[in-house]
Amino acid sequence: MEGQNFAIDFRGADRKPERFPDLAADLVRVKVDVIVTAGGPASLQAARNATPTVPIVMVAASSDPIGQGLIVSFARPGGNVTGLITAPEELGGKRLELLKEVLPSLSRVGVLWDASVRPYRVSRDIEGSARALKVQLLPLEVRGPDDLLGAFKNAVQKRVEALSVAGTPLVFEHRTRIAELAIAYRLPTVSVWRNFAEAGGLLTYGSSLPDQFRRAAYYVDRILRGAKAADLPVEQAAKFEFVINLKTAKALGLTIPQSLLLRADQMIE
Repeated sequence: MEGQNFAIDFRGADRKPERFPDLAADLVRVKVDVIVTAGGPASLQAARNATPTVPIVMVAASSDPIGQGLIVSFARPGGNVTGLITAPEELGGKRLELLKEVLPSLSRVGVLWDASVRPYRVSRDIEGSARALKVQLLPLEVRGPDDLLGAFKNAVQKRVEALSVAGTPLVFEHRTRIAELAIAYRLPTVSVWRNFAEAGGLLTYGSSLPDQFRRAAYYVDRILRGAKAADLPVEQAAKFEFVINLKTAKALGLTIPQSLLLRADQMIE
């Protein structure tokens, strides 16, 4: 019970990811028993850099912790990091398939990429899906909100027909602006979190954030009871959501196929 046998010490970067290292170091300094990182890859990396010993539970912070050198394997992480990965990499290919179902003639997809998180890199799964769908992927990198308008103008110059939007904190924070620009520039979008569709994006397909946070409590409980992060298997998201914004589809003059409507978990009208 909070206040009786445990306490939560919150730290927030106020939309300034450069503050994460100092915040993580402060949590280590006050000797917390476990750190939960929920601010994307930057918060997770900052926590890991701050301590090799304090257990870290990641939530919506990484899709490839093995590639990032944070864990040895999903079954036995081996260090002080465990928790939940955002989503399997292959979901990026699935999102391309959804766009293709809406736009069968689609051939050029822009990838709105947050370069402040990491340099542009598309997984082999997405590249394979793009080849199979005969879709060319064109990177549109941004590093902050001031870059968004330029990215959309760049998309038009590259004759992009639709956008795959990354699920990073920058996109999450400015999802309404991105959705408005997408409608203004007549570009259908697909992204990760349902909040993007609720803000006006056309399609989203990804794991459920509320479900991930609820599951993170399991890890915190186990660690506070004595379990080691190194022995707690990292889990992939168990619940996925497919959301269609029909209002946006109408604004773009698109008819959503019945096959997609039947598969949607939610339709926004």
